[in-house]
Amino acid sequence: MSLEFLETKDQLRKLIDDYATLGDQKKIAEQMNLFTDEIVYKAFMGGALVSEVSGKDQMEKEFNGHAALVKTYFTLNGQHEITIDGNTATGISFTQIKMIREVDGKDVLTDYSVRYDDSYIFENGMWLIHAREGHFLIVEERSLSK
Repeated sequence: MSLEFLETKDQLRKLIDDYATLGDQKKIAEQMNLFTDEIVYKAFMGGALVSEVSGKDQMEKEFNGHAALVKTYFTLNGQHEITIDGNTATGISFTQIKMIREVDGKDVLTDYSVRYDDSYIFENGMWLIHAREGHFLIVEERSLSK
């Protein structure tokens, strides 16, 4: 492995970790800086496409709407495999996302096990997410006791 490969791998890992951290903090405007202007984001549940958003403006609107419904996010990133080809790369990452929302006066925890299939582009001196597919493989929901 070359030093260049290891540096790129580290930069791409930081990119997905920054995505999670900024999302947890509900810093959506800052999170948008991690994407190309032409970002395409697709979400799948049970193998079915449930959402598709194109462009940063639309994505920011969608993410802000979602974040407004969530009291707390907690994200934990796992393994991240990448393939680099010059100024482009692809990656697969695994993530555990916990969200707390209020439903009928009770806190409800939704726990998502997600595989992200990403494509990245090196643009203006930094790696950005160009396309992301979120495959929500396991979804569990339960009320929290206080």
